[in-house]
Amino acid sequence: MVDIKNLAIAYGDAPPVLAGFTTGLERGSFTAVVGPSGVGKSTLLRVLSGLTAPAAGTVEMPVKAERGRRPVALVFQEARLLPWRRVLENVAFGLEGTGLPKSERLTRARETLALVGLAEMAGRWPHQLSGGQRQRINLARALSVRPDLLLLDEPFSALDAITRQTLQDELLRLWRETRTTMLFVTHDLDEAVYLADRVILLGGKPAGIVRDFPVDLHRPRDRDTPHFTDTVRGIRAALSESVSDGAGI
Repeated sequence: MVDIKNLAIAYGDAPPVLAGFTTGLERGSFTAVVGPSGVGKSTLLRVLSGLTAPAAGTVEMPVKAERGRRPVALVFQEARLLPWRRVLENVAFGLEGTGLPKSERLTRARETLALVGLAEMAGRWPHQLSGGQRQRINLARALSVRPDLLLLDEPFSALDAITRQTLQDELLRLWRETRTTMLFVTHDLDEAVYLADRVILLGGKPAGIVRDFPVDLHRPRDRDTPHFTDTVRGIRAALSESVSDGAGI
């Protein structure tokens, strides 16, 4: 569904932080991207979402915007809810500019809140929500536009361990139900292996794909099985090697 060729990312006039990035994403797939800090993972998502222009290369997606839909949605690390809008209006905000009248935007927002299990929160204000609830609202806002590609930039990193694992399972449920193509950036290798069927490791200067790991584990996954821990260990070893070779800090 997504064809990326020779993508390069640079900050201003500085040398590229990422270069020669070439890969593809199959429709309905779940891919994780890991790598050292500063390697360009978050900026990669911004380029794919259209928020940042690449220094070179192309991104091709055979989809287009339609009434009530957007091809790509991005979930940030922080929920970024509008404090002056109630939950329902926060979810509906993502649909503004898609050609839907307000009544249809609110109906879609209610449907998506029900999808993430928070229909009863529609009338609450953001400050009345827990961290986990805010991030689920963040997910609902992104899913409300019914994207072909959902980009997630460490969406659970600020949450406690129990809430984080709960939302990992929630995200997998949403993926199964919507079959949205997902690209998930994380520093947590355990999280990457638990969620994704493919883990892309970035490293080097400028960064590129060091390894592309298929995750051949049955679902639902058990973190305590030898196969799971061996997979995490293998990715960690490759990450450590890439850092020692000068991948960046």
